[in-house]
Amino acid sequence: MLVLHMNIQILSEHKLSSVAPLNQFDVEKRDVELTLVKDQNGVQYTSPPGSSDVDRETWGKKIDFLLSVIGFAVDLANVWRFPYLCYKNGGGAFLIPYILFLVIAGMPLFYMELALGQYNREGAATIWKICPVFKGVGYTVILIALYVGFYYNVIIAWSLHYLFSSMTSELPWLKCGNSWNSPNCTDPKAINGSVLGNGTSYSKYKITPAAEYYERGVLHLHESRGIHDLGLPRWELSLCLVVVVFILYFSLWKGVKSSGKVVYITATMPYVVLFVLLIRGITLPGSMDGIRAYLHIDFNRLNNLEVRNVTLATQFVRFAIFSVLGYMAYKHKVKIEDVATEGAGLVFIIYPEAISTLPGSTFWAIVFFIMLLTLGIDSSMGGMEAVLTGLTDDFKILKRNRKVFTFATAFGTFLVALFCITNGGIYVLTLLDKYAAGTSILFGVLIEAIGVSWFYGVDRFSEDIERMMGFKPGLYWRLCWKFVSPAFLLFVVIASTLTASGLKYDEYIFPNWSNLLGWGVAMSSMLFVPCYAVYKFFSLPGTFKERIAYCITPEHEHHLVAEGNVRQFHLKHWLAI
Repeated sequence: MLVLHMNIQILSEHKLSSVAPLNQFDVEKRDVELTLVKDQNGVQYTSPPGSSDVDRETWGKKIDFLLSVIGFAVDLANVWRFPYLCYKNGGGAFLIPYILFLVIAGMPLFYMELALGQYNREGAATIWKICPVFKGVGYTVILIALYVGFYYNVIIAWSLHYLFSSMTSELPWLKCGNSWNSPNCTDPKAINGSVLGNGTSYSKYKITPAAEYYERGVLHLHESRGIHDLGLPRWELSLCLVVVVFILYFSLWKGVKSSGKVVYITATMPYVVLFVLLIRGITLPGSMDGIRAYLHIDFNRLNNLEVRNVTLATQFVRFAIFSVLGYMAYKHKVKIEDVATEGAGLVFIIYPEAISTLPGSTFWAIVFFIMLLTLGIDSSMGGMEAVLTGLTDDFKILKRNRKVFTFATAFGTFLVALFCITNGGIYVLTLLDKYAAGTSILFGVLIEAIGVSWFYGVDRFSEDIERMMGFKPGLYWRLCWKFVSPAFLLFVVIASTLTASGLKYDEYIFPNWSNLLGWGVAMSSMLFVPCYAVYKFFSLPGTFKERIAYCITPEHEHHLVAEGNVRQFHLKHWLAI
């Protein structure tokens, strides 16, 4: 079904203007603006005024799109970072600021992202036809997604390596005496609260079989003296990385036609597995102690600025993790805080060690690492698709050769990722994990919120949504978009910058130059915003005021600039909600 809505705008044939017109816009050809609304397989989308991409590829079904969004939003951080952050920052009390920030920023900005993309049907860069001066933020997002892909695929490769290693009758991290173990390797059964002593955390005790398998057997970290001594890539991890890259390539080479089907597995499998792990976890001795520790309310922790942004997550993810941590604390007769940790230490040391002590440990290990693999693949697909779509929409030669460009992008991420699978690769990964998508992504979202709500106009954005959905967003959404969310993001960006600390991995302190390199990585993406704004301003014709007008006016309305009718030059635009 095709519904054609015509918005006729009559232009004066005799009016003269001293404003310099843009060569690429023919005023006489802008008499009619078309808004196309299609209803294809139950999925409604639009071609906004000025869009030439009427035949753009669309999702086959609503469920394809929904699963893709869920898969991208829920990633490895929901397993290895969020549960520990919640426990560390007040337990149940942490849910208070979390829900508050979800209401005032998370949900409104998520809504904005989805509506902006669905209505305009453009990539991260070309979507800024609505306000050309902000196109730099599109390149910021694309570069951040590329940086994350460099190291995120490595974590997936680790998961794949562990999955292959789990396919044995006895898990390789169960006992000492292997070729990778050190003479100090200690049986976990001999480690308890009295052995650890005061001030020593079990999660930091790196001579258990599980810890040595990860750091010595997989990473070969003991062969590196620091980030200055990387060594060569490990061939086992290189093969796993090749498999991951090929999975991503064949999932993305045809766009949403291929990725929309892959998510049926990658988006649903983690929830099934987590539910199974939760049921098994709560049957273990000590599991309830872990869950109670997670839910314990400590309001004193809420004044800690380290309480930082986290993604949407399901509650049983946290229960599944802390039920096992409670079991580990029970086995070693230590406190929950002694086994609780975040990051790779949780999913590649503590959790695998707990699994190795269970009956049928091989089965549980395979199930757990399949979950990690699907979580990672799903999110990595979303990030790489942002890069591919963002650049192919902007450069048509890439669009015509999408398969080749997809392969080149995947291969490029593989080459850079090789630095993360060397003997000292964990140091490179730690640097990228902290700086590639920390302050920079918050900065990018802040600029996006300002560009859409203030310069494009929250009232005009709401009208776009009404044209697409049939109803206008409520006052709550519009107030959050224009005032609350930008103010909150500004606070978080400033706070995260002022409270930033130096890089550290366990007891290893990174040299100062690595912190400067990290900030260089972060700034390399953020600088696209001011640099492109300056470039855009000087590349346009006309006086200072005319250039400003062209910069902040949607491209399909540039003919209004030639008439001297610039919406943003009126106070009414800035006061509209």
